[in-house]
Amino acid sequence: MVKIGEKNTSSIPKGKEMGCCRVESVISIDDRGQMVLPKEVREKAGIAAGDKLAVIIMEKEGGMCCISLIKVEELARLVRGILGPIMKELIAK
Repeated sequence: MVKIGEKNTSSIPKGKEMGCCRVESVISIDDRGQMVLPKEVREKAGIAAGDKLAVIIMEKEGGMCCISLIKVEELARLVRGILGPIMKELIAK
C-alpha cells in the first residue's frame, strides 16, 4: 500500500531510469524478515556468499525515505579516505 505523498513504484518497469537511479528488481520480504538479492544484482555488484553489507538508512522530514546497501570493505575505504587526512593532520600536531 502506498502512503499519501509517496510514489507508487509498483508500475515502474524493471530497469526504468529515474534520474540517477533505476528500479533494478522488485523483491519480497519473507515472514522471517529475509530477502533474496537476485543473482543478476549480486553479480553486477560483485557480492558473493559471505560478504558483509552495511545497511544505510536515509531520513527525510523525520521519516525514513531510502535504504541502501554497501559492501563493508567499500564503506571502510570511504571512511579511511575521509578520516585519513584528518587523522594525519591531528597526529602531526
